[in-house]
Amino acid sequence: SLFRKGEALQQLEQTRVVAFDKTGTLTEGKPQLTTLVSFGSLKENEVLGLSAALERQSEHPIARAIEAAAQEEGLTLPAVQDVTAITGYGLQARADGQTVLIGAPRLMEHEGVDIKLADSVLTHMTQQGQTPVLIAVNTLLVGVIGVSDRIKPSAHKTIQALKDKGINVAMITGDTPATAQVIATELGISHVEAGVLPGGKAEAVRKLRQQFGAVAFVGDGINDAPALAEADTGLAVGTGTDIAIEAADVILSSGDLTAVVSALDMSRLTLRNIRQNLFWAFAYNVALIPVAAGLLFPFTGLLLSPMLAAGAMAASSVFVVGNALRLHKAGG
Repeated sequence: SLFRKGEALQQLEQTRVVAFDKTGTLTEGKPQLTTLVSFGSLKENEVLGLSAALERQSEHPIARAIEAAAQEEGLTLPAVQDVTAITGYGLQARADGQTVLIGAPRLMEHEGVDIKLADSVLTHMTQQGQTPVLIAVNTLLVGVIGVSDRIKPSAHKTIQALKDKGINVAMITGDTPATAQVIATELGISHVEAGVLPGGKAEAVRKLRQQFGAVAFVGDGINDAPALAEADTGLAVGTGTDIAIEAADVILSSGDLTAVVSALDMSRLTLRNIRQNLFWAFAYNVALIPVAAGLLFPFTGLLLSPMLAAGAMAASSVFVVGNALRLHKAGG
């Protein structure tokens, strides 16, 4: 871990809850298309091609999964115009003179698209922990895509280690509450803030602070930057976006989440070491300065020669430095 700011060492020790982003942080961030269902007159490949044509304009990992699936099928993507991002919801565009929408279920609800036809499909996706992406043409639902993203191998170990330390663990995600809960249950996370729009992640951090105390937030994406800045300590996954890294106090150099636990341990050990050094430095000087000033001379005739006093002072420095160097061993 790289501490970009010295005060992060002190702030991290006070952490009472660690909140994680989901996609790309708790999960690999390399989702794959696992379900494709079409409705109405469009065939599945037509739904996939139309979806990929829109998602080419997005930087989200889910967009890359849809585009990759279309490439594997060798599809020729239709022309789309006027692609507009609806932040936190999805995309809108024009294709063959028709209005196309692609995004989360909340986008369809926001735009008045009836999605009852997909209820059974969405239920199945939720049970499988898949993230649903819905496609509508002229406010009519034409397809549903399910995307899955594997949980990082280090996520289980990290969350259990945090809980063993008495630290609360939370997850903040824009995913649907039902899908997010599947991931949270598998990882043993009891507090979930799901369906959060990008602008709402910072507010979710504030709510956690009011409930638990000092918050450390772990994220990797552009949408995580406000939460990383709002948290008492922001930890950015080193494999994430530059914007997230710039907003963070601590950079986890790899995607291995066990670095979160290591950073917390290093903060605790460093602050304890500083307190030890301060105590011994003060105690040492309080004990020996009076001796050097001749406190014992009236009683014993003992004076501390300048040479011995200099040696004693050097010994004090060596002790403090030696104690501090133990951190290097503790940090591996």
